[in-house]
Amino acid sequence: MTQEDYAEDDEEATLENAYENKEILSSGNGEVDKKLGGGIPRGTLTLVEGANSTGKSVLTQQLLWGGLQQGFTFGTYTTENTVKSLLKQMNSLDLDISDFFVFGNLKIYPVHIGDMNWTEDLPLLEYVIGDMKGKSEEVVIVDSLTVIATGISDEDIINFFTSCKKICDSGKTVLVTVHTYAFNEEMLTRIRSICDAHLTLRTEEVGDRLVKTLEVAKIRGAQKITGNIVAFEVESGIGLRIIPVSKAKA
Repeated sequence: MTQEDYAEDDEEATLENAYENKEILSSGNGEVDKKLGGGIPRGTLTLVEGANSTGKSVLTQQLLWGGLQQGFTFGTYTTENTVKSLLKQMNSLDLDISDFFVFGNLKIYPVHIGDMNWTEDLPLLEYVIGDMKGKSEEVVIVDSLTVIATGISDEDIINFFTSCKKICDSGKTVLVTVHTYAFNEEMLTRIRSICDAHLTLRTEEVGDRLVKTLEVAKIRGAQKITGNIVAFEVESGIGLRIIPVSKAKA
């Protein structure tokens, strides 16, 4: 074996130890983890940003599935699904999490704005933050913030992300998805600076086809060097699959 081979083996052993000790949140997909520099470090506030239908929810669902396999407990606030529809959607991607839900490792909290009457004394963002603080789950997903943040002041948005950062300082990992159009560029810049990790998803034309792309803008504390921009597909029965650039252009 060459010196490079030994170095690669050491890197793999380090990552395996990190997975086992839950120092990082794994997607459960080796190719995806590789592009994420090994996975999302524990205690990280992650912003998952993109337009409609770019794969934001699928990426967080992949991380949800992988993290449950590791033994993490999850709390998921969803504005886009009911409990039943989220479980069904993930099962269609061969990411069955029903057993984890039944045994309490996963808690799903649907947030349907139309069914709720929020007063000025209890703004929705403050409610969500308070609820997150009171829960024991190790990883929290908010998918998506866009609906919750509609009509909310810039100051309240910044306070929300600052509060999420404080929650992460206590050891929890928080992932927040948001549509890029929800905020102006100045606000997005401020939000990105608060977050430890920033992932951007897009739909782009590569060659003669449209593909989804994931840009790993930053992940502080990543175990390995992160990938830059990668293409992927979402396939029924498979989930998220990385596409080699050469194939995407073909």
